[in-house]
Amino acid sequence: MILKLVRVISDIDVSQKRVFVRADLDVPFEQSTINPSINSGQASQQLTVSADEATRLLGIKPTIDYLIEHGASKVIIAGHIDRPTGPDPAFSTKQLIEPLEKILGREILFVPDLFSHSRPDRESDSHFYENDSGVILLENLRFWPGETENNQEFAKQLANLADIYINEAFGNCHRKHASMVTLPQLLPHAAGLHLAEEVNELSKILKSPKKPFVAIVGGAKIETKLPLVEHLAKIADFVLIGGELPLEITNKELKFPANVIVAVLNNSQKDIENSSIVQTIELIKGAKTVVWNGPMGLFEEGFDAGTRAIAQAIINSGAYSVVGGGETVEFLAKNNLLSHFAFVSAGGGAMLEFLAGKKLPALEALQ
Repeated sequence: MILKLVRVISDIDVSQKRVFVRADLDVPFEQSTINPSINSGQASQQLTVSADEATRLLGIKPTIDYLIEHGASKVIIAGHIDRPTGPDPAFSTKQLIEPLEKILGREILFVPDLFSHSRPDRESDSHFYENDSGVILLENLRFWPGETENNQEFAKQLANLADIYINEAFGNCHRKHASMVTLPQLLPHAAGLHLAEEVNELSKILKSPKKPFVAIVGGAKIETKLPLVEHLAKIADFVLIGGELPLEITNKELKFPANVIVAVLNNSQKDIENSSIVQTIELIKGAKTVVWNGPMGLFEEGFDAGTRAIAQAIINSGAYSVVGGGETVEFLAKNNLLSHFAFVSAGGGAMLEFLAGKKLPALEALQ
């Protein structure tokens, strides 16, 4: 059952309304074959997209389907890709038309110029409102500086496009951007189905995890992971730290409670040592809940023994498992392991901040 931490889409009447869906479109364009049935319970089919693309784009499908089925007159999908300093074809959301049409199973109209269509006059003969497609994809919002500057006028222009606002971009909920925190103040608003599920699943991790609870934190940048480790140490039975973090921890001479176990790196310093792998596997065996963010080594360079062993240990444990973080999801997807995890979070930094106990600005804007 979804926790009512924020208003959800079913709380709003969307019939004959233009609905602005702020989606998480920030995907890489490397190519690999991914199964679009991840987290969807639908029949399997093959789609050539990257790991992050499959996870994030598939996440918006239930919300889009819900809006169409409940009579929304237009569904306007908007989001960003990367951090462009201005219009750049390399970061155009137009590149997502084909994968989105395959995922959603419907035609999508691409609109490159946001505001040439922006008045809400219902009698307008604008192609924006009278095209045959019920689904519209807007250009990369970060092509306009007002997005990242959280400009009020930019938010008002976006508000002119729609009647209702739905947030389906959990991965960007820690950002104070116009389409995330100001736009929902200007329109009736709610969380999309996947965002609500993210809040529900991660809230359960923090509030009532089945014990023993083991948290695994890998990757790099201890300054971003430290709040997560410190907060989880108060909740989890054990917090296991791997990746490049042990090296950073040693360099900074950081100290942790006894239930935080810092892995030993092997001679290459690019993966965890076998003794740490064995220790981690033993702890995972008895776990009832496992949350994992960040690989154990530089798997991109072939140092994947630790990450592979931990993934298999979690799967074998039968524990309720939540996984997130772009690199972790990428590894699992490429090795056909992602479907074995109970929940796959679409958030990277947002997941870290949520589990660190921080308030996410875009979630607060929905309350």
